Amino acid sequence: MSVFTQTWDRHTEPLTRVIEDVTDWDAASPCEGWTAADVLDHLMDTHRDFVSRHGREIPLVSGSPAEQWQHHAAAMDALVRDEEFTDTTMQTPFGDSTVGQVLLDFYGMDLIVHRWDLATSQGADHRLSEDELGEVDAAVDGYGEAAYAPGIFKDPVPVPEGADRQARVLARTGRAA
Repeated sequence: MSVFTQTWDRHTEPLTRVIEDVTDWDAASPCEGWTAADVLDHLMDTHRDFVSRHGREIPLVSGSPAEQWQHHAAAMDALVRDEEFTDTTMQTPFGDSTVGQVLLDFYGMDLIVHRWDLATSQGADHRLSEDELGEVDAAVDGYGEAAYAPGIFKDPVPVPEGADRQARVLARTGRAA
């Protein structure tokens, strides 16, 4: 297994466990105006949009949000293991890259942050690992002001003095932890 697929799995496996634990898909999420189902729909929609721009499709399926995720995750799993797909070069606002690197750098980070959103929507005090917090922090640093463009993150929120690292990192993504 490549480092790429190990990293992708490291992001999707804990998200899948959180999704399996969701009992109220209508619960409000930390994303203003979004339910837990909306957060998951957003994740799957952004993946579908990205892969379709690179000549692949992930079909929509019916079922519960968790069932839809299982289908979606299996389709993404196959794509991230397809080196022809992940090695495809592409231009980004930050320079040349590959489809695989963008999946890890942006969409992988998105899986971490939205995992917290989903767990929080269910009332869980979900903790991200130090490595995950480092990935989110590095991603926000790397995006610079582009991180706050429409559709990415809301503006950073203030954190109280002495807030833990998770609260400080999530605050950079517009989330009050």
